[in-house]
Amino acid sequence: MIPLAARGLVVRREGSEILRGIDLDAQGGEFIAVIGANGAGKSTLLAALAGLLRIDAGEVLLDQRPLADIAPRDLAQLRAWLPQNPRAEWPLSVERMVALGLGPRLRGFGEAGPEEQARIATVLADTDLIALRARAVTTLSGGELARAMLARALVADPAVLIVDEPLAGLDPQHAWDAARRMRALAVEQGRLVIASIHDLNIALRRATRVWALHEGRLLADGPPATTITAALLGELFGMRAEIRGSGSSAYVDFAP
Repeated sequence: MIPLAARGLVVRREGSEILRGIDLDAQGGEFIAVIGANGAGKSTLLAALAGLLRIDAGEVLLDQRPLADIAPRDLAQLRAWLPQNPRAEWPLSVERMVALGLGPRLRGFGEAGPEEQARIATVLADTDLIALRARAVTTLSGGELARAMLARALVADPAVLIVDEPLAGLDPQHAWDAARRMRALAVEQGRLVIASIHDLNIALRRATRVWALHEGRLLADGPPATTITAALLGELFGMRAEIRGSGSSAYVDFAP
């Protein structure tokens, strides 16, 4: 299980601190939901953990090595990044788009060999895309495209998956299904999955751990059942909230 850590992480933009001295530790087997209001620093944190932006102080460690010391090709094989609202501009088949996630492992002219083809087939099956493998990605529904993008991120078999708002724009059925898949990747396959999530009920019921960000600081870190409290939500969102029910039936109720 490859660990991921942040030490004193600071990111500044235009004179403002977006992240303020964040310390974190995570490892395989965890599905971590990052919660917080808009502007709290969630997307910046995820991009920093993925090694996609310049940090101003501190460091991010993957497998106990600074990200800056890991070659881009090696980093791409260790962690996968799925940005917010991914788009499909070209009418590639689902199978072909997923294959692109193998990157430099593909042969000349981007052809997949037998080993790569077997891996693609496995990931298509894991994400329920076998029946859609020949469809153009530009014809997919929102939920289908989300599954296809997830398959592309997973095809290189990364140990760490970092996803920015993977549930945005999905209807309730597809949102819960995507959350179930992310939890399974962590709990059943031993990957580290980190995702920013606005749906607090999904974070409460599906995540194994929660990071709560407020004004660029880590306000809380722990299991959802004990971390997502009325007091925390009031501080994060400035609204009165109640946690009703318990266990798999728990849900958040914001009072007017």
